[in-house]
Amino acid sequence: MKQLNFPGQTNFYKGKVRDVYTIFDKWLVMVSSDRISAFDVVLPRPIPYKGQVLNQIAAFMLNATKHLCPNWLTDIPAPNISIGKKCNPFKIEMVVRGNLTGHAWRTYESGKRELCGVKLPGGMSENDFFKTPVITPSTKASEGHDQDISKEEIISSGLTTKDEWKLLEEYSLKLFQRGKEIAAKRGLILVDTKYEFGKIKNEIILMDEIHTPDSSRYFYIDGFEERQEKGERQKQLSKEFVREWLIANNFMGKPGQQVPEMTDDWVNAISRRYIELYEIVIGEKFVPVSLNDDEIYNCILKSLSQLPELTYLKVE
Repeated sequence: MKQLNFPGQTNFYKGKVRDVYTIFDKWLVMVSSDRISAFDVVLPRPIPYKGQVLNQIAAFMLNATKHLCPNWLTDIPAPNISIGKKCNPFKIEMVVRGNLTGHAWRTYESGKRELCGVKLPGGMSENDFFKTPVITPSTKASEGHDQDISKEEIISSGLTTKDEWKLLEEYSLKLFQRGKEIAAKRGLILVDTKYEFGKIKNEIILMDEIHTPDSSRYFYIDGFEERQEKGERQKQLSKEFVREWLIANNFMGKPGQQVPEMTDDWVNAISRRYIELYEIVIGEKFVPVSLNDDEIYNCILKSLSQLPELTYLKVE
């Protein structure tokens, strides 16, 4: 979609998958596009309804956890649009892991028994549950890849104070527990996820999307123990299938590599998978909505007219 312009707009940022408008330096309008990224690269073709899927899952999860932790979201004026408070972000991601999977497993398999300052017990196999969830934070890089960091390094470098870290840790574990409860009702295991936080004055606020298949990893409960016993791969619910397709076609975002051709059939297949993800995670039938730029603009404008600074706007 084209770049829009709103009353009181003070900034615009085009991210990998979202367009973000800042209003009066106090509010954010996030338009979730159908762009898709992998290995820090935006792929050449959009995926129909992907933006709507992720935005609606995030809204569902934020509303389901707002009693545990204040969050940034104030309105969903359209299925692919979120409006909320602008926060001063902490430059870290709170990565919570319930199972030894992904980066944690690769670290463990290499022989290391510590990740981000967290001691890992011996004798574990890939995808085993930790006795209790662990937090393995990473830096939030403005460019390039995020880097592992320990709690001690975060506090000593001034990325958070000791008291701030304590609250971030408390919020993250409560959010993860709630996410696991929601997932279990849908026959899923919330394996790992990430949370981003910021501050407004002295209040810590949960930001961005949570518990979506782009920011989290889910396993199916049914057959989990049997697959573990046999050493088989776990059945996974995430966008990992896109990464696997890219790897199978010799693309991992490295210099000189070319993104493989995305045929109409493959684009539509990815769209169907995202819709399936929505219906499994939320437990509701997905209702696709297509809006043109003018309709998106009017939806946003109507929502913005409720802000104290923009009550003068007359929007029908």
